[in-house]
Amino acid sequence: MKKYPLIKIGSKKIGLDHPCFIVAELSGNHHQKLDEAEDLIKAAAGAGADAVKLQTYTPDTITLNSGNKWFVVGSKNSPKSWKNKTLYQLYQKAYTPWDWFPKLKKLAESLNLIFFSTPFDESAVDFLEKLSVPCYKVSSYDVVNIPLLAKIAKTKKPVIMSIGFATVDEIQLAIKTLKKHGTSQLALLHCVTAYSNQPNSSEMNLETIKDIQQRFNTVAGFSDNNAGIEVPVQAAFAGASIVEKHFILKRSLGGPDASFSLEPEEFEVMVRRTRDAETVQGKVHYGSASSKEQYNKRYRPSIWVSRDVRKGEKFTKENIRCVRPGNGLPPKYYEKILGLRAKVAIKQATPMSWDVIEKQK
Repeated sequence: MKKYPLIKIGSKKIGLDHPCFIVAELSGNHHQKLDEAEDLIKAAAGAGADAVKLQTYTPDTITLNSGNKWFVVGSKNSPKSWKNKTLYQLYQKAYTPWDWFPKLKKLAESLNLIFFSTPFDESAVDFLEKLSVPCYKVSSYDVVNIPLLAKIAKTKKPVIMSIGFATVDEIQLAIKTLKKHGTSQLALLHCVTAYSNQPNSSEMNLETIKDIQQRFNTVAGFSDNNAGIEVPVQAAFAGASIVEKHFILKRSLGGPDASFSLEPEEFEVMVRRTRDAETVQGKVHYGSASSKEQYNKRYRPSIWVSRDVRKGEKFTKENIRCVRPGNGLPPKYYEKILGLRAKVAIKQATPMSWDVIEKQK
């Protein structure tokens, strides 16, 4: 049987032969309140997530404190709460205080959640190493950040990398860098970074998930930075072994990521539908899959005596037929039996068996 790419994070095996690894991305949806961050982790566990992910940066580690035009967020695709803010201002309101991490990690692990993070500079990697996180996430923006990739790879821990903006050449260089410096377990996530509360389905391109696995021979998944649950569920159908989705207690609380984040009830529905999809997909299997299916096999055709046959009479197309049910010999023997002789007299509607056929000399 074909072996698919596989990575292992903690006790979780992740790949096409295993359940989808579902990650609740907390980002800045804690609104810089520790109790809210704790509530998010508890809600993620209750909604069925496998892991929670944070982002590790400060305004000073991720950008420069500048109001120059290059540092002002103004894209038409940017959420309203982002527009006309400098990057520094945005990250001031969104970052997770680093002194929270030990407590949040302990809480997550007490709820059987895997806790990990996306570092955005080398100092963040050093910090996360002290916490003994089990793996690292690389954002779509940092696929081209070769020094950071090298730093992460040297930890020799599994890496999950979103590739939303990256060209094939950029992805290949990133993979080469990671492997050169120590990464042996890698997953790549198709990522649509429109940050939209009304995503355009024609921009999702979920066929990319299968291509990732085949082209790069890695575990493939989907990171969704848009609203709704339909696309991530369809991504699971399309072969995503990892699904990452932004998570918030209530969108009405606002925040940079609120408009495209899921509330706990929605996240739970997404998880349930993904698990249902996995049950339907099952595994590669040929033959009867259940006792009911096995029972219904009896209605397949087989060889029957279609009129009374005398002892010594030859079997012909006039006295044997392939009809339902399946109590007689399989139809594959029909041509072989034609021309042979009956060992005994046989009544019409008797299932054909080798016992009633004369042995050939």
